[in-house]
Amino acid sequence: MTHRGRHRRRRRGKALRAGLAGAALALTAAATMISTSQASVSDDPGALRPLDSAAGLAPLREDPVPGPELDRLAAVMGPPVGVGAVLAEADHSLRNAADCTADDERALPVEPAATRSYCFGAADTRAWSAGAVTTSGEADRDGLWGGNRVILSAWSREGAPDGSPGPARIAVVDANHPARLRYTWALLAVPVDGGRDYRALSSAVSGMAWFRNRLLVTTGEREHGALYVFDMDRIQRTTVDGAAVGWTGGGWSAAGARFVLPAVDAYRPSEAGDPPRLGGLSVDRSTVPESLVASEAVPVGSDGPTRLWRYRLDPGPGRTGLPAVDPAGRAVPDAAYETDVTGVRGVLSYHSRWYVGQAGGTRGWRGALWRQDAEGARGARCGSRVRAHHCWSREPRSLSYWQETGEVWSQAGRALFALPLASLDGSLG
Repeated sequence: MTHRGRHRRRRRGKALRAGLAGAALALTAAATMISTSQASVSDDPGALRPLDSAAGLAPLREDPVPGPELDRLAAVMGPPVGVGAVLAEADHSLRNAADCTADDERALPVEPAATRSYCFGAADTRAWSAGAVTTSGEADRDGLWGGNRVILSAWSREGAPDGSPGPARIAVVDANHPARLRYTWALLAVPVDGGRDYRALSSAVSGMAWFRNRLLVTTGEREHGALYVFDMDRIQRTTVDGAAVGWTGGGWSAAGARFVLPAVDAYRPSEAGDPPRLGGLSVDRSTVPESLVASEAVPVGSDGPTRLWRYRLDPGPGRTGLPAVDPAGRAVPDAAYETDVTGVRGVLSYHSRWYVGQAGGTRGWRGALWRQDAEGARGARCGSRVRAHHCWSREPRSLSYWQETGEVWSQAGRALFALPLASLDGSLG
């Protein structure tokens, strides 16, 4: 019975994948309701436009957590551990593609198709929303961190009374064995009370990048748009398994997570008023030195242009992986661009080409993935009418390039997936 059930699931998965293109065509036909102006942008967003004026930049002011506060937190919580210790306590398993639900499979891209996919269980992610993803392929050139292949998947709790996101956590995934991915949770936190306690980072995580031991995470309005930095060599253990966050009187708790990542640094918008906020993030290893690329956080319904930025990563001792700052302590982009892609959800840059993920706009629509440069834009096609380029995942999230394997990783809903950058380029019209 077990073998027959597995075969039925595989046949069902094949049938679903074969039907995805047809479903996309049906959605394309129904899309005639959108306006002509929207259609023109979806059909061809055109070339990237360089921004030369200061108005197009997004300077950030560095605001590090004082070292004594971090030392005090470690003194009361116990010695920090690294990623290897976290992986050794992985207590959850990701489902392989054959065991994912029909809804999880429908979230995957139509064109190009994912070559690897997994999914989180409903029970472990109920009331949590998926966010950004990054990997040890960004962290180090050989794709390993401490001898391990690692994927980080961000999630934020839903349902706060005011409608804002709740605590943010990451699944630290052991990806050493592609047929058997295991993970455990770590809460993203911010030290408070001089390092005597910590609070949860309360935000959706739309962007996340990992370079060397630094993990960079974008935040929303509740965290005032700060770019938080975490040290992957400075992870704390919890001692209480409960819903509370911080010191409970009887131990250290992290909303059910076994580990806590306390922030060690932050970069905050330095402009007054309503400064632009970072959305998607990724590391570009094709530049010298390596750089951090970011997209502007914009609402799904926004019809205006979106800005893209490139920040230089500091190669100096003790600052590797941090955005470089000027004498005034500001990180100013080396380059800025404007794109007519709306609803940007994820950005990637490699060898002067920019890859921009676009939200579907309407619930249920697929997103689109565009490759842009100074010459123009290209996108995959899975139909011949309006929204023909909307072949990417549903509810698209961030993009992360694993240079050692040549794969692009992303997630949509509970689905975590990868595909070769070469196949993505090959699918572009």
